Amino acid sequence: MEIIVAKTAGFCFGVKKAVDLAYDLVGKVDRPIYTLGPIIHNEQVVNQLRSKGVNVVNHAKEVVEDSYVVIRAHGVSADIYNELSKKKLVVEDATCPYVKKIQNLVKEKYEEGYQIIIVGDKEHPEVIGINGWCNKSAIIVNDIHDAQKIEPSNKKVCVVAQTTITNEKWESINIYLNKIFDNVIKFDTICSATSKRQCEAEEIAKSVDVMLVVGGKNSSNTQKLYEICKKHCERTYQIETSGDLPPVGIKKIKKIGITAGASTPDWVIKEVIEKMEELNKQDNEMSFKEAFESSLVTLETGQIVKGKIIGFNNAEVFVDMGFKSDGIIPIEEFTDDPEFNPEKSLKVGETVEVFVIRVNDGEGNVLLSKKKVDSISGFTKLEEAFENKAPIKAKIVDVVNGGVIAVFSGIRIFIPASQVSDRYVKELSEFNNKIVNLRLIEYNKQKKKFVGSVRVILEEEKAKQSSEIWSNIEVGKRYKGVVKSLMDFGAFVDIGGVDGLVHVSELSWGRIKNPSEVLKVGDTVEVSILEFDREKKKISLGYKKPEDNPWVKASKKYNVGDVVKTKVVRIVPFGAFVELDEGIDGLVHISQISNVRIGKADEVLKIGQEVEAKITEFNLEAKKISLSIKEVNPIDPAPKAKEAQTAEEAKTQEEVKEHKEDLGVTLGDLAADLKETE
Repeated sequence: MEIIVAKTAGFCFGVKKAVDLAYDLVGKVDRPIYTLGPIIHNEQVVNQLRSKGVNVVNHAKEVVEDSYVVIRAHGVSADIYNELSKKKLVVEDATCPYVKKIQNLVKEKYEEGYQIIIVGDKEHPEVIGINGWCNKSAIIVNDIHDAQKIEPSNKKVCVVAQTTITNEKWESINIYLNKIFDNVIKFDTICSATSKRQCEAEEIAKSVDVMLVVGGKNSSNTQKLYEICKKHCERTYQIETSGDLPPVGIKKIKKIGITAGASTPDWVIKEVIEKMEELNKQDNEMSFKEAFESSLVTLETGQIVKGKIIGFNNAEVFVDMGFKSDGIIPIEEFTDDPEFNPEKSLKVGETVEVFVIRVNDGEGNVLLSKKKVDSISGFTKLEEAFENKAPIKAKIVDVVNGGVIAVFSGIRIFIPASQVSDRYVKELSEFNNKIVNLRLIEYNKQKKKFVGSVRVILEEEKAKQSSEIWSNIEVGKRYKGVVKSLMDFGAFVDIGGVDGLVHVSELSWGRIKNPSEVLKVGDTVEVSILEFDREKKKISLGYKKPEDNPWVKASKKYNVGDVVKTKVVRIVPFGAFVELDEGIDGLVHISQISNVRIGKADEVLKIGQEVEAKITEFNLEAKKISLSIKEVNPIDPAPKAKEAQTAEEAKTQEEVKEHKEDLGVTLGDLAADLKETE
């Protein structure tokens, strides 16, 4: 057997420059090294660099300060350069010179007012980077179907190409663009090395029995080589390493061709060649084709198969099913979840069950759907749930006219607005992205339409909880509940299917004007049963805790005979109330204020005045404290007040004396008159 190896196989100039730069840094610097994305699309090279401490990150924000960061061969957008310049980083730019040329060209023409059109894959990092040099305004077309979606206009247009696309694609798209635009300038930016590699691979494929294309599964230029070779050699296979070849004899094969993508290292190509030579030496009646293809899975449209995830991006998930081509699941065929994040939810190596939509999607790939598999099994589960009236969990994904849409295993379930909750809901949007328990209440088999109710489940749960509450309720029992509403006279609390009232007086040991000072709707609280009436279904609840009773705390803090600092808070005809602690007031009787008799307490005290007083009585049960100021520091009236009081008393005494004297004269005259009469 003759083995023909393409002279152009392996690293191109740009890739070699980027990889050499990364390996060179490993031996020179003692700081962390990062690459923005894989340095090239080859897992073996990336893993080898990772083992040497070169880490791969997807965003500049993931790079630690004072580190080296390598911009890979595919290049990046202008805003990435700006972001990197703001951080303390050493930037090593390994952008391929051909790619850098396209970036500068796009920037120049965009600033001149041209509409940029890029012929290439919109998900490829090279194209994403180029688009970033025209403010991400480029129209990106990957095939003639994309081009046909463009609206004709009088704009002046500049067309450039992804460096790794085929000449055939470039020419066919440009022919169409010339038909719909009057002013088109095009720059054939396909890498010359890529063109040469593709031409050589095409010539080899025409002359061999089997063609091997060696390269990473995510490598664009490797995929293009495979497509070109497949047109001329039916037995063309894309492999990543020699491990992808079956260990069988290949006696009946006269010629085998080998080419490799621009990101395939020499040592991988060498391993493949050595493995083929070993197989050539083996004596085995089975042909290479038979052995190779017998190891491959046969797929048919409509088939359900299992595969392993080998890669993904924001638009597609790539699956290996053991078929000659990998499968692709568009994200819209993976899940209906609008919050789905591939980076967080998917893992390379994870097994998935998929539905085969088409064996060949036109690009040589198998088009798959995970949603269809979920839907098929989901319908069976939903039908069983409907028949058995069993609850299911579903995620609400959309608000529609008259209700919301929930999704279960890819199947949409309509929930009317009246069935979304057991309470009135003003804004249905508050339920968006929530997972709910529901029961299917309607099912149209012909239309395969389901109607669900969350309300039914909630009401059943409440009825069950209510029954349990009333069966086990007793005074003093404590419950955890949720505040449902607030009124001026108190708060209603749901303790599990049953509402009870916490009167405003039971909300706090202190004085409050409104329940909102203590609670708000939605609060989780612990309450106790004060009293209940089973017939009237009424429950009175307590919220304030005995251990928080300020009088209990005060009884432990204060004793009869203690002298305390207090503040006058209220004056009454019979004395003054003073505050010892918050919520704890005591009475100083008017007789206990001063050693001098006073008519009113406000003659010597005012509200807010701080005074020392002695506790003379403490009655916890009656919540009564008596105090004396005069036993500590009696407060006497001011001197002028005392003089006025003394003068008043003297005047009173003089008046009494005069009255006595007058009374004595009068009595004497009366006695004389009586004597004369006798």
